[in-house]
Amino acid sequence: MAPKLHFRMGELFSGPGGIALGADLAAKSMSDEIEISHAWANDYDKDTCKTYGRNIDIPHDKIICKDVSKLDIKSLGDINAFAFGFPCNDYSVVGEHKGMNGVFGPLYTYGVKVLKQYQPCWFIAENVSGLRNSNDGADFQRILSDLYNTGYDLFPNMYCFEDYGIPQSRHRIIIVGIRKDLGLRFNIPAPSYQVKTCKDAIENPPISPDAPNNEQSKQSEAVVERLKYIKPGENAFTANLPEHLQLNVKGAKISQIYRRLDPEKPAYTLTGSGGGGTHMYHWSENRALTNRERARIQTFPDTYVFEGSKESVRKQIGMAVPPEGAKIIFEAVFKTLLGQKYECTQATIPAMVHGGGEMNRLSASVPVEMSR
Repeated sequence: MAPKLHFRMGELFSGPGGIALGADLAAKSMSDEIEISHAWANDYDKDTCKTYGRNIDIPHDKIICKDVSKLDIKSLGDINAFAFGFPCNDYSVVGEHKGMNGVFGPLYTYGVKVLKQYQPCWFIAENVSGLRNSNDGADFQRILSDLYNTGYDLFPNMYCFEDYGIPQSRHRIIIVGIRKDLGLRFNIPAPSYQVKTCKDAIENPPISPDAPNNEQSKQSEAVVERLKYIKPGENAFTANLPEHLQLNVKGAKISQIYRRLDPEKPAYTLTGSGGGGTHMYHWSENRALTNRERARIQTFPDTYVFEGSKESVRKQIGMAVPPEGAKIIFEAVFKTLLGQKYECTQATIPAMVHGGGEMNRLSASVPVEMSR
């Protein structure tokens, strides 16, 4: 039996650990061939860092809770794998669309710095689908170019997670990068198209009454009254509401406002912030979802405990990558590195590849710390 490949992964913008948990789940599913450890992780939010430390197996002094611009990249520690879900605020279709001109738009460059410093054998980067069209596509092309020029073949794709059995319509661009000298091509894992409904995710199995992060929010009488008129799948603008319960909104009407889930479909996209009416609403009960129900929609197990206030937890869950979705991509990365075949599909975004490359198994004689 060939020795296991051991990856030491670093993370920037780690969030509460959706990507990390996905990597762990993938390694566990391939435990005879793959090991993964978490070398270091960074996020700026204290509650988020506490959540990561509580649930992910990592030395607590390796969770660096500070603004990414204050990091000493050179002292983070050697890695041979890297992940970063760089902030999406300026690329989201909801917001001011500032792109590179926003506060968050250029933060991907810290991921570029990590790649230049440590040259891990592969990386995964994640962002919202709106990134592709930001500034008429120029921002996305700049990001791809900067990543490619650090020495990586790039395999970007827009993943519709509901097509992969995730109980949520969540569309995200994920870029897989493999170091050029390895000569490996990554193929996009094929969707299962096995639909998992939000009702199934929340009710099967039932959530224990004492499950963590499961407190219900108190709904005002007006909200309860409004929800009584909203059918599953409808929102405050499509439902037949009495005049006194209608919202006085001018201009664009966001479809998530007081929108009930449709129990026969995956949930609509879960968000981490927003005012009244954006909390995602139960299909039959006149209330917003609890954070534990939101975590179920995001495929976090009930044993995954989120730290902080109710609103802080809501933000963490909404901003996270669904671990079960990340698992599918990590498994495909691992199989690529091992030279194993898997069912794949055509990419939605062209790859950026230098030269050829066969799907050869990574030689066990080459240390997977990966000689540079």
